[in-house]
Amino acid sequence: MEVSALLKLYGVTGGQREAILTMVRESRLRPWWTEYEDVISSAYVGNEAGAVAIDTYAGMVVPDLLQVPEYTAALARSQGYDETGVERMVAAFLKRQEVLDRDSLERYHAVVEEDALRRVSGDPELLHAQLRRLIDLGRGHDRVVIRLLPTSAGLHAGSAGPFTVLEFDEGEASLAFVEATHGGGIVESEDAVAACQEVWRRLTAAASSPEATLTTLKRLSLLT
Repeated sequence: MEVSALLKLYGVTGGQREAILTMVRESRLRPWWTEYEDVISSAYVGNEAGAVAIDTYAGMVVPDLLQVPEYTAALARSQGYDETGVERMVAAFLKRQEVLDRDSLERYHAVVEEDALRRVSGDPELLHAQLRRLIDLGRGHDRVVIRLLPTSAGLHAGSAGPFTVLEFDEGEASLAFVEATHGGGIVESEDAVAACQEVWRRLTAAASSPEATLTTLKRLSLLT
């Protein structure tokens, strides 16, 4: 019997249920992320590793799983990490990105701000490398869907900040991770997760289609 079914049978609910399910997800995989707790959220990455679907909006930066190492390094330096910390963040992000090739992942959808790309326009080599990765993933990866949110969209549903919604196997409740200036937190309540899912629906409605996104990314790539 699945763990989620056993918990239901024994009446384990709420935060205790989610805590147990998180531990189970982590136990299914080697918890490599515990070695990088100085640069990533171990609790979040453990859930990310066990998700079957990921919907993410990262605000004014490129989503973690889509970043090229050069972008991650530049981001880490902007956050004040020394070179050791920069190297560790790059290593951790590369390891996290293996999720995209995991057979159990059914969907990875990302809304990327056009302005997130413009912020690195002062480094043409970095911008070109990042654009190429987005293009390659967008057209060559069955499970990855990228939508560009154009600057012309103006104020939008995601203006409150970055978030990610994680879905798991049937019978396990979805979670959200809401980012903040000083870290972030996992959101477990059904109402709060539903609110994040509604913001996600509105964001995708405001963003370009995957096809139009690829066209724009290719055009930007030719300019770098």
